[in-house]
Amino acid sequence: MSAIARVQTFAFSGIEAVPVEVQVQVAPGLPAFLIVGLPDKAVGESRERVRAALTAIGLSLPPKRVIVNLAPADLLKEGSHFDLPLVLGLLAAMEIVPRDAVAEFAALGELALDGTLAPVAGVLPAAIAAGARELGLVCPAAQGPEAAWAGTVEVLAPPDLPSLINHLTGRQLLSPPQLPPMEPESWRGPDLAEVRGQESAKRAIEIAAAGAHNLLMVGPPGAGKSMLAARLPGLLPDLTPAEALDVSLVHSVAGMLQGGRLIRRPPFRDPHHSASVPALVGGGHRARPGEISLSHLGVLFLDEWPEFPRAALEALRQPMETGRTTISRANAHVSYPARFQCVAAMNPCRCGHLGDAGRECARAPGCGQDYQMKLSGPLLDRMDIVIEVQPIAPAELARAPIGERSAVVAARVAAARERARARGGARANAEAGWDELQSMLDAEALTLLETAATRLRLSTRGQVRALRVARTIADLAASERVARIHVAEALAFRHRVPGRG
Repeated sequence: MSAIARVQTFAFSGIEAVPVEVQVQVAPGLPAFLIVGLPDKAVGESRERVRAALTAIGLSLPPKRVIVNLAPADLLKEGSHFDLPLVLGLLAAMEIVPRDAVAEFAALGELALDGTLAPVAGVLPAAIAAGARELGLVCPAAQGPEAAWAGTVEVLAPPDLPSLINHLTGRQLLSPPQLPPMEPESWRGPDLAEVRGQESAKRAIEIAAAGAHNLLMVGPPGAGKSMLAARLPGLLPDLTPAEALDVSLVHSVAGMLQGGRLIRRPPFRDPHHSASVPALVGGGHRARPGEISLSHLGVLFLDEWPEFPRAALEALRQPMETGRTTISRANAHVSYPARFQCVAAMNPCRCGHLGDAGRECARAPGCGQDYQMKLSGPLLDRMDIVIEVQPIAPAELARAPIGERSAVVAARVAAARERARARGGARANAEAGWDELQSMLDAEALTLLETAATRLRLSTRGQVRALRVARTIADLAASERVARIHVAEALAFRHRVPGRG
């Protein structure tokens, strides 16, 4: 009986790396090359890539029966990253490389026809999982720096198959990859000082940034909604090391981690309004992360909000509460983190000029009600701050003074975020619980909140979200307690969408 060569690799369920053992047996029999263990089409095509790569380096498959089993056999194996562990197992079974050397590593990578190794998705979570199993990791040279972030894991990052064979057989020594520099922290994007006027809108942007609150801007075309949203990322503080690793894991699984650098700035995603449900929340044939996961711990900007498909918008409701999205299939459930800050912009009606007697269409005000009814009440209830953004008159625009620069506002935002962290509760006020918030509320502020909740018919969720905004306003004012004035300003941001019946 021929001995079986074994190589460790990983499949991915969300951002979790699930161990998979590649078992290779070369046995007497009619020449064949079989892959079993529930492979998808990309894994099944590995046969031809492996065959061509071996030919390119002067080797060939033995004229025997080659069987590759991917265990556990009931787990679907997807992706081209199984090429490298498959060829390593085959080389060990052919006794070209030592089996004990191969057993010390997990591997993932895609083979080109000439034997070079191409980048694949998921190297960072695979490196962390390999370290937890006390294994090293073999990955393509381009992704060695990415794997090096896992810490004490031994990483082999060969550029091609011959280099890896020479290292495992002792004829060559591969240098360990070096950690890449972190993303530059000086990048802040467009400056808030470029926005003239719109003082109330800029105040709302600052509060939203300080507390990671959801924000809805309503106004006619050209009023500056998109311009304001584009300047929000520049007000956010850098991610902490733990947050940077969390965000980078999602981008690694999506194959979007450039140059192996961890992401230090909060992500900013702005999908087109034609985006489907899988594009927004994740899914598709291979269950990829959606926009809400790619904007984890960052900002998801939805311009022309009512133009998104209704099903896609309603799919946002649960992740906005739980901070996770779960993609359910008949044979598996895949979960991704999705703690994002939703910033949306919309016109008051389809023509965009509801309330302007000289420009609104003949269907006003009915056109505004029909347009805004595309947004459900539960979805709107999840928006912490709702503001009107009105256009600036030409004379006022020309004479408006230059406002504060983003760096000045960002310093206040960072100080407010630090006060929230110092309390030892939630990462940001948008995640704070009712008990934590109520303990810091003055008696007069509580009375105002209860009265307003009755008159404005706020839901329980609406009361909690208003109190979270009030806590952020107090943090910006460096106040330990939430006073009546803070609650009053927060309640002013919870009015109905203008023109909605």
